[in-house]
Order: sequence, then structure tokens, then C-alpha cells
Amino acid sequence: MREWQVKRRERTRQLIELGGLVAKANLVELTDDDRAALYGAFLTVAAKLRGPDGAQALVLFRRKGKRAFEAVGGPLS
Repeated sequence: MREWQVKRRERTRQLIELGGLVAKANLVELTDDDRAALYGAFLTVAAKLRGPDGAQALVLFRRKGKRAFEAVGGPLS
């Protein structure tokens, strides 16, 4: 398999997994599948991470995510 095909498959898998996280967090239902609202929420998180307290925010997000994964049995289960 060519290198570009491998990279494309890896990126596709990453995007599918990220979409799974959006669904797992019930964001699709909570926003009534409003893509603009979801994108706005993601931009808000990105701005927070770029801010002066970004490192601390990332620690808190990671901690909350790890606890949620442990509670349900894995990242995409």
C-alpha cells in the first residue's frame, strides 16, 4: 500500500473516532444536530486552550475525560 493511502486511512480513522466522541458526549442530540452550534462550541474550547489558563484547562478537560472513559468502559464503547 502506498504511503499516502496509509496516511489517508489513519486520518479517516482519527476523524471517525473524533466523531464518535461527539456522539458519545450526546452533543448531537443536545444541539439537535446543529453543526454551527457544535463548531461554535469547539471554537470556544479552542479559545480557552489558547488563553492564559489554557494549560490548566487542558489538565481539567483531560481529567474529566479520563473519568468518563473509566465510567463507561473505554473511549468509544
